[in-house]
Amino acid sequence: MKYTQLGRTGLKVSRLVLGTMNFGPQTDEADSHAIMDAALDAGINYFDTANVYGWGENKGRTEEIIGNWFAKGGERRDKVVLATKVYGNMAADGDAWPNHDKLSALNIRRAVDASLKRLRTDYIDVYQFHHIDRRTPFEEIWQAVDVLVQQGKILYVGSSNFPGYKIAQANEIAARRGGTIGLVSEQCLYNLAERRAEMEVIPAAQEYGLGVIPWSPLQGGLLGGVIKKEVEGGRRASGRAADSLANTTLRAQVQSYEDLLDKHGIEPGEAALAWLLTRPGVTGPIVGPRTAAQLDSALRAVELELSDELLTGLDEIFPGPGPSPEAFAW
Repeated sequence: MKYTQLGRTGLKVSRLVLGTMNFGPQTDEADSHAIMDAALDAGINYFDTANVYGWGENKGRTEEIIGNWFAKGGERRDKVVLATKVYGNMAADGDAWPNHDKLSALNIRRAVDASLKRLRTDYIDVYQFHHIDRRTPFEEIWQAVDVLVQQGKILYVGSSNFPGYKIAQANEIAARRGGTIGLVSEQCLYNLAERRAEMEVIPAAQEYGLGVIPWSPLQGGLLGGVIKKEVEGGRRASGRAADSLANTTLRAQVQSYEDLLDKHGIEPGEAALAWLLTRPGVTGPIVGPRTAAQLDSALRAVELELSDELLTGLDEIFPGPGPSPEAFAW
């Protein structure tokens, strides 16, 4: 496994991030534990989750599965850089009691303690704001964070799904307050087929020293060889990938993408991950394997070297917006 620093921090993390969203809803506890063991054996030390994972009446279940894995010992907790998230409504019926969601100081305090209990640990390495909260000022948010850092319950803070201007606002207010390191990472939707983050989010993250953690690196399976699987195995796309393939222009792009990678003898999903690892500012993409085989495929991407010819071809098929601000200014 290869490692890098998380943004401007001294924290060293793996170039692949183990996403756990499937643990519980699609992967049972025993298989989830086996995947985490395999990830750790392969050198992946950065695990990502969220308090709402498990979904519906099972919100929090994913954190419980991870906590039960930590409880097995074997230095599991000590070896893992643990990241979880706060914001979501934790009520099973979706009807949150006031102050039981979003980023008020009260909910942050409550949510941290609940996550620590489910995770069966006494600290969280990277505590992430799952979305922006338009009602809560960052002065309040940072005050709550400072208390939690002083208590030893969290070490670093990151964001998820933040626009560029909110990354700037959050860190400027942190700097003015003094004594607060501010955001150190941003999780954003970023992949070959969805490159809008290059317009503002990634430039802001680079300017303020945040590590970029792309989620959905295969665009919901669209970049994982979906057309080839459809033709060869009769396995039809579903969810976001199916919706995307309904667009004839995008389907043609995906077909060109698969044809290009077939020419180079590279699996599409591995190429999509390897491409992200070449992008400026990217710490490592989140991979969310449902099976051990999917984890093995992701691990191969770390060692995959993409030629300049192939990188040029990928840019031609999925052109990005171009440099910011030139891409939208003229």
